[in-house]
Amino acid sequence: MSSSLSPALSRAFPSVPSLTLAQLYGKDGLSTASARVKKLKDEFFEHFSEHPDYLFSAPGRTEIGGNHTDHQNGCVLCGSVDLDMLCFVKANGTKEVRLYSEQFPPVICDISKAEPDESEFGKSDALIKGVAAALREKKYDISGFDGMMTSRIPAGMGLSSSAAFEILVGTVFSALFCGGEISPVDLAKAGKYAEQTFFGKPCGLMDQIGCGVGGCVFVDFKKEQSPKIENISIDFSKLGLVPCVINTQSGHSDLTDDYAAIRNEMEQIASHFGKDKLRFVESKDFYDRLSLLRKKYGDRAVLRAMHFFDENERVRAEFNALKNGDKDLFLDLVNRSGRSSESCLENIWSIKNEKNQAAQFTIALCRRLLNGEGAVRIHGGGFGGTVQAFVPIERFDGFKRSVDEVLSPGSCCRILIRKVGGCILTDAEQPIGSAAINK
Repeated sequence: MSSSLSPALSRAFPSVPSLTLAQLYGKDGLSTASARVKKLKDEFFEHFSEHPDYLFSAPGRTEIGGNHTDHQNGCVLCGSVDLDMLCFVKANGTKEVRLYSEQFPPVICDISKAEPDESEFGKSDALIKGVAAALREKKYDISGFDGMMTSRIPAGMGLSSSAAFEILVGTVFSALFCGGEISPVDLAKAGKYAEQTFFGKPCGLMDQIGCGVGGCVFVDFKKEQSPKIENISIDFSKLGLVPCVINTQSGHSDLTDDYAAIRNEMEQIASHFGKDKLRFVESKDFYDRLSLLRKKYGDRAVLRAMHFFDENERVRAEFNALKNGDKDLFLDLVNRSGRSSESCLENIWSIKNEKNQAAQFTIALCRRLLNGEGAVRIHGGGFGGTVQAFVPIERFDGFKRSVDEVLSPGSCCRILIRKVGGCILTDAEQPIGSAAINK
């Protein structure tokens, strides 16, 4: 979505979209959004005894296609979602970020001497310092700010709250200190650096791009440092579908080894052909050597490679189906992706706890409720976590009610695809805050 509504803001922050509350949340969500914004603005004043200058928003993301393809330089299909983080901010003239939140402990950190510190792994201030360090490496002169934030991105739902936070912080730095000139892709790279180096979590770039670019995004990671990105504005309701994610009520924090095994086994197959990633192996060469590969690396590694080659092709087909409005083809591809994750990738349940098959159970439940309609697949890393479903609109209320009755209330979360990534919120020509823009 363009920021043409506010020419003044467009000039001031060229790479930061500017939208009104009505544009971002729609008429149906305007009342709730307005109350949320007023409360947050009042809380900013309570903490800092002054009014904020700007209001920023950054969305979570959902993985639509490309299950475990990104770490092999493959293709993914993801989308920013309507569940977001909001933050009122004001530059404070120091090198300190002072950030308060409705959901999390306060963060006060010095960004002038940001270095990775293992004692800070997993903490929010590590992400702030990491984004700041990445931008300084690119010669951006950034400073501190005061902020008051709130989040509607539910924890444990696979919607990438950490990436949303990175994009939020990066967008604030860009707007306040860099003339809003840093591109969403460069902010995504800064977020990835922060998460890997300062936060201590190995990650790809999909989450950050999904949160930063906005819309439904096809990403080809063949050239990892300069991924090919295409996005479309998609309204699933026009296809008669409701996208949702379902919390299986099974955590996956202790399953790092299971995730690592997928990557390691795929790369074992790639190494047989003298490559570091499967993306650079010709599928014909792989299939010509199936017998040898099974003997040398085992069936599971071969099956996971088979998943990669098929899934990587499916992602582009899914994106094209959405561009062409071909609902039936899209749903068929999503279902095929889900079946492949179950039968080839084998990331539905962990052998560490064979009695816990919450994701497989949730998928089976969804298929029974959908009765041949819609689509369902594992969402994200797998081995628990969340399941994604595309439900016919007329069936969604009953579907959600049944899922919530079996799992727990609120397990099924309806999502909408949001048109923009990190953005600044306006009231017509001016920011929602006290800042004045020179026209």
